[in-house]
Amino acid sequence: MSALRRLYQRAAFGGVVVGRAPLHVRYSSIHALRERFKDQTSPFHLPPGTQGPDSPDPPAEEASPAEEGRAKLIELGYDPDSFWEQPVVWGDHDSFQHVNNVRYLRFFESGRIHWMRALGQELGGPAKADAMIKGKGVSLILKSVSLEYRRPVVFPDTLLVAHKPHPGPLYTSSKVDSPEVKTRRQAKTHFHVMGAIWSYAQRRIVTESDSVLVWYDYDKLAKCDPGEEARAVIQRRMDLGKTNGGTS
Repeated sequence: MSALRRLYQRAAFGGVVVGRAPLHVRYSSIHALRERFKDQTSPFHLPPGTQGPDSPDPPAEEASPAEEGRAKLIELGYDPDSFWEQPVVWGDHDSFQHVNNVRYLRFFESGRIHWMRALGQELGGPAKADAMIKGKGVSLILKSVSLEYRRPVVFPDTLLVAHKPHPGPLYTSSKVDSPEVKTRRQAKTHFHVMGAIWSYAQRRIVTESDSVLVWYDYDKLAKCDPGEEARAVIQRRMDLGKTNGGTS
């Protein structure tokens, strides 16, 4: 409630703030209020050409597009370690005057590689983070990916790419947080990953993806069981959606 409205109510009802009154009472109170404002001896008197007091409440600060995007994606259970900002450039456009659909595969790829480095950092520090993206030892390899385009994107814009693992498989992105999926156990050699792209210009998710990542031993050129520590790192991120209660 604004300070001026509170002033109106106090003036009309002898200093007592009241709720919404019937129409005839409100009309009567407004008439009484006007009379009090005209009375120069009244503490509620406002000289002509002046304004009432400012609201004591601080003005609401609007979140920036980046802050809003991060907050929303965290709410939906996406891993903050996966967040990747992707500027849109003019060359991303095609003849249909929007970002070409193929470009989103690259955007998700950049975000996924960034996320893999974060996983490696947790598993073994900078050396493991570097090995994760250079095909050394046990790392991840992309098996499959699907995209769902929600809204076209145009230049200029900046996109926030995010990922979150889940046991899968999914038939629709809206099922990622369903009990059916949440109760599944993580497989030993692979896991599924939901992806989302948030547009700063549109302030909403514009594209989603689902993919399968396989644990792969690049020295032996074969899929593998990465061990309990690696699965625990993934499981902790799967549990983010449960902790935040997020839904797609």
